[in-house]
Amino acid sequence: MSANNHNNGNGVPPLLIAEGLRVAYGGIQAVRGITFHVKEGETVALIGANGAGKTSTLRALSRMLDVAGGSIRYQGKEITDLPPHRLVREGIALVPEGRGVFPRLTIAENLAMGAYTRGDKADIAKDMEHIYGLFPRLKEREKQLAGTLSGGEQQMLAIGRALMSRPKLLLLDEPSMGLAPIMVQKIFEVIRTVAAQGMTILLIEQNAKLALETAQRGYVMESGEITLTDEAAALLDNPQVRACYLGE
Repeated sequence: MSANNHNNGNGVPPLLIAEGLRVAYGGIQAVRGITFHVKEGETVALIGANGAGKTSTLRALSRMLDVAGGSIRYQGKEITDLPPHRLVREGIALVPEGRGVFPRLTIAENLAMGAYTRGDKADIAKDMEHIYGLFPRLKEREKQLAGTLSGGEQQMLAIGRALMSRPKLLLLDEPSMGLAPIMVQKIFEVIRTVAAQGMTILLIEQNAKLALETAQRGYVMESGEITLTDEAAALLDNPQVRACYLGE
């Protein structure tokens, strides 16, 4: 199935389109000219082995890494050269691999940091209550320093903080990494809830089965290239995907 047919069928271009995207570290090509898109309101999974280039792709999209070639368009606008803080204002939020919370700030302060681009104080307070509804454990510990939380609680906080910016596009990098199964289940329940509320999500996840069960579509990445794209259900049934990524 071609990755190049970008329109929705109703002529509406996707929310995000990457074309010919290349990322290099020194002389090493981490991402080799990939093309993919994410439509508004859908969850798309990017799966592949360690070192396939998934995280480099997300870091390039969120402008944490320089793009060596190709283009990134978001809401029809070229964003390839925008600085990261501008992307937050445009509605793109990244939950990085390794969570990246502010360890010396409390849960409540971390969440407030997520809303730093906003001036609507009353709505910020409402959104914070919404996050506490999604993650009751954060509410119980709202005055606790983030650095003292468990890995799973920090992942909840990182997702909550990203949602506080009211993004149109949520980029999730390995949300289950290093977490106990019960915590993974909780995190993915929330990801599905947020998706059901209309959030557009690009998900990178080592657990390919979980990623494809959560997404509508998927891309398989190998050695910096996209080698396969299809509906998520079809990828779950694909013998090649099952053998390589689903441990069968």
